[in-house]
Amino acid sequence: MSGRARLTVFAVLATLLASWSLAALVESSGWLLQAAALLCLQSGVGAAARRAPLARPLTVASQVLASSLVVVFLFAGKGESTGTGPMAYLVTDIGALFRRGVQDVAEFAIPAPLTDGIRLLLLTGVLVIGLLVDLLAVTMRSAAAAGLPLLALYSVAAGLSGGAGAPWLSFLLAGAGYLVLLLAEGRDRLAQWGRVFGGAPSGRVTASSGYGSGGAGSGRPLSPVRTGRRIGAAALGLALVAPAALPSLGGGVLGGRTEADGGGSGVGGTISAVNPLVSLQSSLNAQDNRVVLKYRTDTPALGDHYLRILALDEFNGVKWEASGRALTDVPERLPNPPGLGERVRQGAAEVRTSISAADTYAQRYLPMPYPATGVDIPGRWRFEPVGRTLVGDQLAKDRYQNVQGSMYTVRSLLLRPTAAQLQSAPAPDPAVRAEYTKLPDNLPPVVAETARQITRGAKDDYTRAVRLQDHFAVNGGFRYDTKVASGTGPQAIARFLADKEGFCIHFAFSMAAMSRSLGIPARVAVGFTPGEKQADGSVNVSMRDAHAWPELYFEGVGWTRFEPTPRQGLTLPDYARAESPAAQPSAPAPLPSQNAAEPSAAPSQADACPPELRRLGECGGAAPQEAAGGQGGGPSAGAVLGWAAAAAVVVGVPLLPLLWRSRLRRRRLGGGGVLPAWEELHDAAWDTGIVPDRALSPRAAADRLVGEGRLDGEAAAAVRRLSGAVERVLYAPPGAPEAEPRAEAAQDVLAVRAALLAGAGRRGRLRALLLPRSAARVRWAVQARRDAAAAAAARRAAAVRARVRLPLRGRG
Repeated sequence: MSGRARLTVFAVLATLLASWSLAALVESSGWLLQAAALLCLQSGVGAAARRAPLARPLTVASQVLASSLVVVFLFAGKGESTGTGPMAYLVTDIGALFRRGVQDVAEFAIPAPLTDGIRLLLLTGVLVIGLLVDLLAVTMRSAAAAGLPLLALYSVAAGLSGGAGAPWLSFLLAGAGYLVLLLAEGRDRLAQWGRVFGGAPSGRVTASSGYGSGGAGSGRPLSPVRTGRRIGAAALGLALVAPAALPSLGGGVLGGRTEADGGGSGVGGTISAVNPLVSLQSSLNAQDNRVVLKYRTDTPALGDHYLRILALDEFNGVKWEASGRALTDVPERLPNPPGLGERVRQGAAEVRTSISAADTYAQRYLPMPYPATGVDIPGRWRFEPVGRTLVGDQLAKDRYQNVQGSMYTVRSLLLRPTAAQLQSAPAPDPAVRAEYTKLPDNLPPVVAETARQITRGAKDDYTRAVRLQDHFAVNGGFRYDTKVASGTGPQAIARFLADKEGFCIHFAFSMAAMSRSLGIPARVAVGFTPGEKQADGSVNVSMRDAHAWPELYFEGVGWTRFEPTPRQGLTLPDYARAESPAAQPSAPAPLPSQNAAEPSAAPSQADACPPELRRLGECGGAAPQEAAGGQGGGPSAGAVLGWAAAAAVVVGVPLLPLLWRSRLRRRRLGGGGVLPAWEELHDAAWDTGIVPDRALSPRAAADRLVGEGRLDGEAAAAVRRLSGAVERVLYAPPGAPEAEPRAEAAQDVLAVRAALLAGAGRRGRLRALLLPRSAARVRWAVQARRDAAAAAAARRAAAVRARVRLPLRGRG
């Protein structure tokens, strides 16, 4: 293996080892295999371009082009573009997916789920770092400078992970990769310049000279390469040991969590997301049994004792989030909840709940029953009146109060509105309706149309809300599944309505959006279901109890919980149970999960839809497509042409050298001239590894070609015939018959070329056809034209200066 090839391999290895530090940021490490494959492809293209050889800018450009094409075809169609042309598939889709990845990064905590957007960001970042490392270490032959992008990659990962995973292992791998890259460059330089033999003069051996003694007075020289290797290993070990030996350094370069970070040291890590949605799906999928809260309560209705964290009241078309509102000091008694009337208030009972949070639960929002009337908790907390939530105050720079390890008591109201009170509720306050019925302009029309179809004939908002709830939880054929990707963007709800499978986020978001489309103020609450009661009377709440549900506003009652999720263990509130029409039993409704889990009589269209089409939003009945004004029957003609053009580009780019050489060969041999044929013969030999020597005469060049090409028989005779024709063209007197071009020159060149290719072996033939060495003439031609243009520009500039030059004054 050549020195440059070895550098290429170790540059890829160093980038991959540094990329391991990103593994702690996401739940799955499967993307690392894709990153390794893409890095190998990118570096392979660079190695082929350098061997061609191409100029450095062209080498980098070819790597960028190859990597971009692979990334585009890997992620095309996974965005949420509404276009149908090739630009929508190849550019707009990637842009939308990139923006979705940025949003996912802001929304999800670490470790985040490996969504398509986050995977695109990870792979793109690793490819960019790999390109910089390859450029510096291999193309520019400066491996030491390649440590800067590697350090940037590790630093970003360590800063984001906050000590998650095994930071010492990530640092060890990143440092080892860099040292191996430096060692490979040292071996390459040693192979080029040789090793220094002999020791330093007696009495002049110093630590800085690069020499050392093998023993006392031995005087044996120590190789500078070996010295550098030992220094690198010692520095790496010191960086690993020093943070542990010096407590004042804290996490140091390893990025460990400190107390100021608000993290904990409990087993299993901490949950530190501000938005509780960030860990909801991952906790449900993992069936996390870790108890995060324990409480005792005197409520007589434990099934309705949800622990609410915060409300998401703003839907911007991409996601639901909590709007920014002013915080106040926590009053001794919290104000009455908005919209609560005196009739419902008189029928409510005040309950007391004592809660203790685990040391591993570092949430800044305080979980408590709704609506709370008073909170007794140590620490610094702030109150948000509209959402009725408590938020941890800032304690120091980058440090906030959280619930970790706290014990607190909450007094709350157990509201018991009746269906009649909700049904007869007056119109909501105009300000509440205006704020909580806002919908983005890009929400698919199918959402509002489906809501109107479900609630057709309902005469009040309460009946509409119950019908929406029952459509999801009981009779709509929806299935609870935590493995479904939550997704973002306006198309997520339309896909959920078509596929009819998801978990609590999908059901809560969809019902809230559909309620708003009907003019019912709605928001989404996030928190925990009541948990599991223990033998001693306490209740344990684990991460698998994380939940999201919609809250709808009714004047006189306030914000009211509904339960559209068909999940086992959830009970419908008494006021939200469906009326008892003929098709429904009069007894209390069964658990939503029991009915919703039963398959329908006929398979739905979403069940028969392939995952690929489902991901693109092409399934789920005709309603979404008709609402969007789409045409059925597959992709449009523009999309087909776009994919065909892109495929032609992918196939055609590697064939450009072959096409160029074929065109040049036809042009040289088409005229029957001897000298162009002789030039083509030299290039054909060059492509198979025989570098032309312009200092040789035609006859000597022919002998060299026959010898190095191992030609015999007709091929050797053709070379000598052609060299003799060249001599006659160059040296015969003008007008002599021998000076006329030979008509058989083209046939001779083709015969010699076929013999050279036959003797080159399979690998040599592929190299000569796909990556011909004579393609270097293109670079020479470009360089010559650039030099000629520069010289012409210099001459024109000199001529202009000569014309405008002013006469000198005052001579003599």
